[in-house]
Amino acid sequence: MKTRELIYLLAILVLFLFSGCANHQSTKPSVSNQSEENVRMVLQAYVAGRQARDLEAVKAVLDPNVDQLTSRGEWRRGLEAATAGMKRSSKKNPGNRSLTVESVRFLRPDVALADSRYIIKGTDGPDRILWSSFTLVKSSDGKWRITSIRNQKPTG
Repeated sequence: MKTRELIYLLAILVLFLFSGCANHQSTKPSVSNQSEENVRMVLQAYVAGRQARDLEAVKAVLDPNVDQLTSRGEWRRGLEAATAGMKRSSKKNPGNRSLTVESVRFLRPDVALADSRYIIKGTDGPDRILWSSFTLVKSSDGKWRITSIRNQKPTG
């Protein structure tokens, strides 16, 4: 290969790499503090509904296509399966539920990820301490709803 051709190919490669880096720069979606507060309020409404065993209140903050992966590895897909499982879980694990939101991150202005500590105190055994991750979507009516729940039991 001639030197001139090599320089030309190298220049194209450098331009290609720089343009790719510019397109992959981390940008934070444009969201308001009010959006984060609304997400937090939905999560508090969720745990209040769970605490009160009020399935209608819980359903009001869940997306119809919600799915949940429990700390025991059970998948609950869809609104009816999720709420039926939550009802069974509340009966099996009575106690005071609390949810402390540790972080809220927006992937887009209408999609949020929230990480939290979920604690059930006062059960017959030791407190149940879980990490929970929620994915929330802002629907066309402007309301945030939970579309996925992932519960993990910390180890160690």
